[in-house]
Amino acid sequence: MASPDPDEALDSAATRCLSLLRRVASSPKLPPPLNASLRRLIAAELRSLLLRPRPLPCPLSSNLGHLEAVFHVVLHPAVHGVSRVARPLGPVPVHVDVACSLRRAPAWVFVSDRNPSRVSWRGSPGERGRGVRARVAEALAAARAAARALRPEKLLFVFARGVGDGVAGGLVEEFGAAEIGFFDDLEVFEELDSGWMGVRMVDSELLQWAESRKPRVFEIDIRGEFVDVRDRASSSVNLNLKDEEELDLSDPFSSLISKIRPNCTSSENVINFDTTAMIALVSGISNGGAEQLLKGSENEMRARFKSNYDFVIMQAKSELQHPILPELENVIAGKKGIVCQSVCSEFKEIASMCGGPSEKIRADKLVKRLLVVPDSPSMRLMDLPTTRKLALKNKIVFGTGDHWRAPTLTANMGFVRAVSQTSMSLLTIEHRPRALIGI
Repeated sequence: MASPDPDEALDSAATRCLSLLRRVASSPKLPPPLNASLRRLIAAELRSLLLRPRPLPCPLSSNLGHLEAVFHVVLHPAVHGVSRVARPLGPVPVHVDVACSLRRAPAWVFVSDRNPSRVSWRGSPGERGRGVRARVAEALAAARAAARALRPEKLLFVFARGVGDGVAGGLVEEFGAAEIGFFDDLEVFEELDSGWMGVRMVDSELLQWAESRKPRVFEIDIRGEFVDVRDRASSSVNLNLKDEEELDLSDPFSSLISKIRPNCTSSENVINFDTTAMIALVSGISNGGAEQLLKGSENEMRARFKSNYDFVIMQAKSELQHPILPELENVIAGKKGIVCQSVCSEFKEIASMCGGPSEKIRADKLVKRLLVVPDSPSMRLMDLPTTRKLALKNKIVFGTGDHWRAPTLTANMGFVRAVSQTSMSLLTIEHRPRALIGI
């Protein structure tokens, strides 16, 4: 069989680079700074390909396959809260391809796209004496020595083109790794209100990539802080289910909060509410008052909202174009809602001082649908330095969600960005802000 033409391989690689650049640029899974970082790496690879002499004197060697594999790991539905891509981490720095939350636990992911025939366990002269064994030991040492704020609970080793049984056996026998079918079952099943199971579609190119590459993935658990939400919830005060019967389901707000599951016990179905999320749910802007605001005279509205006028009017216009309750319903429906004590107290105070009659009624209904838990921030988040951007108040709120393995529903993206800049992976769900308007 004839060897592939090097120049054709070069043209194909350049085309793949351009395609990957477009896909990364349009991906919502990477925060803007990390998206830009990955695009810079791909652009550098593209420049390298375009500068190769023609005809190529030898078979093409490229880092493109590795970058594609890293991006496909990011696309995986079990990967959330990506905080670093292709950067060194740890006190003795080790190159980590993806730092993220994997099934709600902090994780470091290491990706290899090497030909399996060139990957050995103990190394060879061609590998400068460093095989997989040495690299895994190095990763484990760095992970265990990392500050608690950055310490992962899982290490994932992804061999994008597969790996030989000798390496697989070494991972299992020497490091206690478990081979997992990470890419085998990419359909994500969700329980619908009707009781039937629905399927959330996964990126089609991820499916095609996994099918063509047949990657092998190994996971090593590192013991860390762990909270079983089911144990915690079983000892908590039960919600008053009678309130569910009294909700007027013809009202969009009441219909939405009726879909919060008070007795849900799975840790995969818990959401932590911060103050911004609770205000957005009960706001008059979100509940039919946007048009009324925009019909009022500008002088009247400026006198009413003073320095917040532009902020409120912008929200009202946004609400008419893209109502927020349907978006929040997609996030909340079927989940158990928790709120820490400090957020609950703050929300009640704000609603009492700034809310109108209808907003106060909705606030009372919402609190009754949520499980109030003690302020119990995770140690890893509390270990971050307290600064203006990483205020103690916010560390308690988001840290309680982290303690429960629950993403925090929030519009406070300044805090989320500040945490991301520390390289910590944090589970959050962003929503658009809404204000109380006194109606």
